[in-house]
Amino acid sequence: MRSNPWLVLSSVILAFTPVVVDMTVLHVAIPTLTLALGASGTEVLWIIDVYPLVMAGMLVPMGTLADRIGYRRMLLVGLAVFGVASIVAAFSTTAAMLIAARAVLGIGSSMIMPCILAVIRQTFEDDAQRANALGVWSVVGMAGAAIGPLVGGVLLEHFWWGSVFLINVPIMMIVIPLVWLLVPATPGNSEAVWRPGQAVLLIAGLILTVYGVKSGFKMMPSIFCLIPLLAGLGFLTWFASIQMASDNPMLDLSLLSKPVIGIGLLMAFVASASLAGFELVLAQELQFVLGKTPLEAGIFMLPLVIAAAVGGPLGSRLATRFGLRIVASLSMASAAFSLLAIAFCDLAQDTYIVAGLLAILGLALGIGLLASSIAIMGGAPKEKAGAAGALESSGYELGGGLGVTLFGVLVNSIYRSSFSDPSMAKDGAWNSIGEAMTVARAVGGARGVEIAAAAQAAFGTAHGSVLMLAGIMIALLSVAIFISLRDTSPEHEHP
Repeated sequence: MRSNPWLVLSSVILAFTPVVVDMTVLHVAIPTLTLALGASGTEVLWIIDVYPLVMAGMLVPMGTLADRIGYRRMLLVGLAVFGVASIVAAFSTTAAMLIAARAVLGIGSSMIMPCILAVIRQTFEDDAQRANALGVWSVVGMAGAAIGPLVGGVLLEHFWWGSVFLINVPIMMIVIPLVWLLVPATPGNSEAVWRPGQAVLLIAGLILTVYGVKSGFKMMPSIFCLIPLLAGLGFLTWFASIQMASDNPMLDLSLLSKPVIGIGLLMAFVASASLAGFELVLAQELQFVLGKTPLEAGIFMLPLVIAAAVGGPLGSRLATRFGLRIVASLSMASAAFSLLAIAFCDLAQDTYIVAGLLAILGLALGIGLLASSIAIMGGAPKEKAGAAGALESSGYELGGGLGVTLFGVLVNSIYRSSFSDPSMAKDGAWNSIGEAMTVARAVGGARGVEIAAAAQAAFGTAHGSVLMLAGIMIALLSVAIFISLRDTSPEHEHP
């Protein structure tokens, strides 16, 4: 008996929701769990970005494995892995344990994500119904990531930090039986080629490179950060050479030879990196420096996340009317303006101005992500649409993970250089704002207040400096986009 397609859609969308919410739900929880676990600045960055990094490396091979064993089976396994990892994450007692749990969450997500679209495409045979179903998927994807900080804030208002993970468990308990009952069991394709070794090579390259970068910014550059950095870059180069030499690559990097696709991928990376990195730093500023609760921080960030969710659908219409070149370059220019303007604002005093600037930033980055999709999918040959989609998804996830790394290490580096009192280094307060607040709470008294005040001033300086640097770089990117897309042909205007 064939299940009602809309019930099938409801079940897979319910499975999809916690995956996208988990991409941003931790942003407002980081200050709380930093104090609870005594996490260092580097550990905080790993807690956030190991999830998208692992997911990015595993998305394509897990999609191929799902082709081999069947989508329902793969989806059920992924949901079970995600649920168990959520329990482990919620009850983690150390930062290392939480990082490991987040990595497993990334593996579970990489099993779930490819199956969602595959099930939708198989379930809806009518083109119009399939378009509506994909529209629901798109809206949930953007809205889920958008409401993540607010969900985290609401939970932390009433429960401990582990609740942001534990909430996934009842959802999994509902969705697993629904998927079992409603999603049809289809035979897999035994001819699909699965290359787990290449995925491991990619993930090892990414993690070693990120480790080298983080270690290098935390201490004076030494052999201990140089070796993993060079090893990571070597693995990534090896991975790229395998893809270029293969007739059936895991990621078709030859598509990057088309300038419009290269620019599109760069935009996807920058937009997702800016959104993820900025959200994390803003959440720390709001709570550690301004003393807001997680819920208040989530509400403060609403203009950013809501506007980002609106930006995608709006960007499609703008690109249709004004063309990709204008929309893409102006979206990046607007994002640069917003970051530069926020850098000069007082978040405590200029509340309404900052809210407006956050809305402009979110809208610009949302439109930028849509424009990147148009560039990539419009620039790819029809027979390579799947490969282009895999490249875009990987770029988006990598952008989110590496954005947290880049923003985080730059903020922590400038933060440390802003201390004039050498005793702060002795106390351990100079490593990160989270460690400083942990030390201040432990020391207490007048010295604790002094440490907290110095850390807050240093973080404010670092936050402003990084926003200015990011704004300048994105402004330069907008100029590069305008120049690079000057010869874009009409068929590249739409995916």
